[in-house]
Amino acid sequence: MLQYLEESSSSTAMEAIPLSMSEVENIIVDSVTDDTILALLQKEIQLKLEIEAVQSEVLLLEKTLNLNQEDERDLAEFEAPKWCVPIKANVMTFDWDKLAKNVQFDVIVTDPPWQLATNAPTRGVAIAYQQLPDVCIEDIPFHKLQTNGFLFIWVINNKYAKAFELMEKWGYTYVDDITWVKQTVNRRMAKGHGYYLQHAKETCLVARKGNDPINFRRSVGSDVIFSERRGQSQKPEELYEMIEELVPNGKYLEIFGRKNNLRDYWVTIGNEL
Repeated sequence: MLQYLEESSSSTAMEAIPLSMSEVENIIVDSVTDDTILALLQKEIQLKLEIEAVQSEVLLLEKTLNLNQEDERDLAEFEAPKWCVPIKANVMTFDWDKLAKNVQFDVIVTDPPWQLATNAPTRGVAIAYQQLPDVCIEDIPFHKLQTNGFLFIWVINNKYAKAFELMEKWGYTYVDDITWVKQTVNRRMAKGHGYYLQHAKETCLVARKGNDPINFRRSVGSDVIFSERRGQSQKPEELYEMIEELVPNGKYLEIFGRKNNLRDYWVTIGNEL
């Protein structure tokens, strides 16, 4: 019994002897297999991808925060033109009859929020406004607001036929159209997203109700505008300048307008003013 205890004690003492660092490394190396190395490499790749994803998310959040701050600064610094008439209202519930009784307009400009053809027509570009089905746009009584005058209506590709149908229903006759070729700050063509082809232009149809306004001038401007693409849905200043040259000192109305559309001597109606 005494001999067994001595042997046992000796064995335990030997097991408790600490190993050197080199001996530990040798044991680890001997125990590592090819499968272990592969698993570690895969784990490393996975961690790198997760880190990159988090970094991308952080950058996106920072960009969004900066954009929101810029929008807030722009809004705070924005001053409406002195002689403009902005009316913040829901176009679909606005009292058009009351307005029509008080004034008839020489020119109406509208950029309807047409219902897009597909669920993802802009390939990831966010649409920052509510779209309306054709029946809602059809209910806007443009014809009540004009006795004699012009309607400038922006149209998207899949709504050409519908726009002509609506103009006829409202009592207008198509007379011309304007093409806006979008450019970058470097005066290059600014291509956008499209289903079949990349879009680098927008079209504004021009229609007339009744006769030409009394102060109408012929052959002004051009049916093609080359100008820089700006914010989403922001149309070129050249269009407004052309209208004011076409019908000087006229009564002008814009429907579905935004704050960047406000202009001296124009009435602008929209829910984003």
